Amino acid sequence: MAENGTDCDQRRVRMSKEQHNGNFTEPFSSNEQKQKEREERQSIVLWRKPLITVQYFFLEMLINLKEWTIKLWHRRSIVASLLLLLVVLMSAYYIEGAHQQYVQYTEKKLLWCAYWVGLGILSSVGLGTGLHTFLLYLGPHIASVTLAAYECNSVDFPEPPYPDQIICPDVEGVEGSISLWTIISKVRLEACMWGAGTAIGELPPYFMARAARLSGAEPDDEEYQEFEEMLEHAEAAQDFASRAKLAVQNLVQKVGFFGILACASIPNPLFDLAGITCGHFLVPFWTFFGATLIGKAIIKMHIQKLFVIITFSKHIVEQMVSLIGAIPSIGPSLQKPFREYLEAQRMKLHHKADGAPQGENWLSWMFEKLVIVMVCYFILSIINSMAQSYAKRLQQQMNSEEKTK
Repeated sequence: MAENGTDCDQRRVRMSKEQHNGNFTEPFSSNEQKQKEREERQSIVLWRKPLITVQYFFLEMLINLKEWTIKLWHRRSIVASLLLLLVVLMSAYYIEGAHQQYVQYTEKKLLWCAYWVGLGILSSVGLGTGLHTFLLYLGPHIASVTLAAYECNSVDFPEPPYPDQIICPDVEGVEGSISLWTIISKVRLEACMWGAGTAIGELPPYFMARAARLSGAEPDDEEYQEFEEMLEHAEAAQDFASRAKLAVQNLVQKVGFFGILACASIPNPLFDLAGITCGHFLVPFWTFFGATLIGKAIIKMHIQKLFVIITFSKHIVEQMVSLIGAIPSIGPSLQKPFREYLEAQRMKLHHKADGAPQGENWLSWMFEKLVIVMVCYFILSIINSMAQSYAKRLQQQMNSEEKTK
């Protein structure tokens, strides 16, 4: 791995020397052309060029479907085996018998795990933006379980309706019986699955950088190009952001597994750079993914869980509501909807809201609209990203035709 990295670095030095010896015009014009093409692609968005964006999106989707169909056809033996396994599982699912209780339990757990893994992948991949599923889904779920646990003095919520709806069990626990560890254990599965999903979502930057290093090509990816520029101008880095990125790169490169583990174990907006660094320096896949999985699904996830559980514990919530009420002039008016919302949640937990008229609280209304806006923006970003990918295909085709002339 070190020899491959040294060879590539030597080739880069030779190229820079050739440019230094007088051949400045061609690289400069090439960089200008790439910048111009990138700006043209970035202008293809729904709010600027809606018709072209939608057209390119569908064309790119058709190309992707065709490519995936060809790949599946080349692996038709594996596809046939999976289809046969699916037929066997479907038969076991629909045939009546004593095994149905195990089938239903397995189905419930698998769907629950797949749901949170999918949200985790969306959070870290995002195709350009990232859907912040911790803030929108996992965080509120942990907060709801925490509030319910302290109110019910138990985490043995009736299933069903849990997890779709949380209500207190008929026999409530003893006052003060809820501990931090009890709540952590209750939400451990979904939290770890979400963390595993975020680890899976970090693989594309790694594979992209690894493929680029092995092939010698330069992918038109902004993060990868920024990484290349950072390597070239490492000694001249002055601003805090550049030094932070360089520190992440040095930590991952020099420390290896434990450096990746350290970067993955803390909330780190620069972790994409760690994935690119590992791919660029040909770090083995299981070293990168193993450290990322342990860091994100176990260590970082427990840190985030602890933060949410402590923040929404009973006495902290009561103190925060009291502090809101202490704000001069507007405090009481701000405090009222929070108290109403908490009281409504307590009534729901104790089955006291059945049949009573439900008035929508403005806090829940705002949160629902926030979720809708963020999901819509996420979908728009996917459409824009795929349309720009198709525009890149057209630009590459035009460049190759010009070279052959």
